[in-house]
Amino acid sequence: MRIWVLILAIIPQLGFSQEKTQAVEMIGQLGNRTALLVLHSTRGADGALHLTGEYIVLPALQRRFVDGEASPEIGVTTLREGTTPILFGREPTGELRGSLRGGTFKGVRYGPGGQERERFEFSEEFPAMSGYSAAVRCDAGDAAYASSLAYVVDEGKLKSLEWRSTLALTGHTCSIAGAEQRPFKGGLQVRSGRCRVTLRDLGDYVRVSAENCTERCGSQAYLEPLLVDRRGGCRLLRPEAR
Repeated sequence: MRIWVLILAIIPQLGFSQEKTQAVEMIGQLGNRTALLVLHSTRGADGALHLTGEYIVLPALQRRFVDGEASPEIGVTTLREGTTPILFGREPTGELRGSLRGGTFKGVRYGPGGQERERFEFSEEFPAMSGYSAAVRCDAGDAAYASSLAYVVDEGKLKSLEWRSTLALTGHTCSIAGAEQRPFKGGLQVRSGRCRVTLRDLGDYVRVSAENCTERCGSQAYLEPLLVDRRGGCRLLRPEAR
C-alpha cells in the first residue's frame, strides 16, 4: 500500500490551491489514540467537496476508510467509515462529523447506531524534528516487495540517506542516495531533482515516504512508505483493516 495522496482544494479556508492536486496528511487524536488521516477530494457540481481516504490508528495500525462530503462555505463535514475502500452498499463502522477548516478537522466520531463514541481533532501541523537524532539501518518487505533503508540524523541534520526497493516479480528497483536536505516545516525532507523523501514524527513511529521519484525507479518499481520504530526497526505502512 502506498500512503496515497491528494486534495483538490476549493474551500478557501482550507488553504489548499484551487488548481493543484496535492497530498494532504493530518496527524491528531481519535479519542486518546494517535491517528494519521489521509484525504482525497473532488468538487461536485453543487460546489461541495466529495472526500475519500483513510485513517490509521497508531501504534496498532488499525485502518478505516472514509467517504463523505464537506460544504464549500464553512467546511461542515460528514464522513462515513468502513473496513473497505468501497463503502457504498456496506454497513458503516462509524461516522466522523465535524468541521474541516484552516488545516484542521475536528468533531465527534459516532458509532453505527448513532451513539457518540469519541472526539477527534486532526491537524496538518506535524511535530518539528529539529531535535531528532538516530542511526537507522533496517529491512522490510514480503514475498512481492523488499525495501532497505539506512539513514543518519544528528539533531535534525540528515547526514546520510540510502533507500532501495526491489519488486520480486520483475526485479525492477528504486534507489535513492545522497540527496540534499532542504528546509521543511513539520519534519525533515531531502530532495534530489523532483524526488523528495520526507520524515514525519508520528509519535511511536517516524514515517518515511517518497514523492516524485519515478526517475530513480524501474518502470514498475516504487517506494512504499515505511514506519521506523524507536528501536530502529522498520515495517511497511501496509496495515490490515480490522
